[in-house]
Amino acid sequence: MPLTPGLLYLLASVACSVTVAVLLKLARRYQVDVRQAIAMNYLVAALLCWAVLRPDPAGLLTPRTPWLVLAALGVLLPSVFLAMAAAVRHAGIVRSDAAQRLSLFIPLLAAFLLFGEPPSGRKLAAILLAAGALFCLLRRAAPAQEPAGGEPGNGRATWLWPLAVWLGYGVIDILFKQMARAGTAFAGGLLLAFVIAGLLMLAYLLLRRVRCHPRHLAAGVALGLANFGNILTYIPRWCSRR
Repeated sequence: MPLTPGLLYLLASVACSVTVAVLLKLARRYQVDVRQAIAMNYLVAALLCWAVLRPDPAGLLTPRTPWLVLAALGVLLPSVFLAMAAAVRHAGIVRSDAAQRLSLFIPLLAAFLLFGEPPSGRKLAAILLAAGALFCLLRRAAPAQEPAGGEPGNGRATWLWPLAVWLGYGVIDILFKQMARAGTAFAGGLLLAFVIAGLLMLAYLLLRRVRCHPRHLAAGVALGLANFGNILTYIPRWCSRR
């Protein structure tokens, strides 16, 4: 089978997504402060966005810029990242990454219910299949069962955190669509969302008086590289709007 650009994007997206999950899993094993790593991750992601996508910040200074959407992205990005770390810890890498992938059907559902797009048989079938897969994913594991790549089954946490990941990434996808519908340049909007997310995490660390350590920040650099690659390949259709 020939490797089309779409397939290459998909493979790269899966590789980056799994790398993020593996890094979050290793962070617990090596006692890395995930909060510091996530804060550094957004600094790295913002720098990569500036260097790779070449955004024009002045393009955001228009009446059409959806500031509430960008602010919501800035809040949700680190929140969902923390949820992803908890999901990896309690439910394992496989289920956590699958929850992120299955979040794609939330924007499909929103397109019919919120944005008035006409439903098609293919899209409805995809939603039904994804709903069934999500149900199977979130079924509580047996008490003695240990999820692949995670801690032993921990009651509600084994399905609650993957559910939060699924819902969070789905809402983020909808917000990116809203940003595109408003005509906002993808690169500029993404850069601003990264900056807001990083500032919020920095404010949190300062309020909690967390002492930064080079080891945790170095882990954040690796996390930022994988996270930026994940976003860049996960939503390539918006990159062309920069």
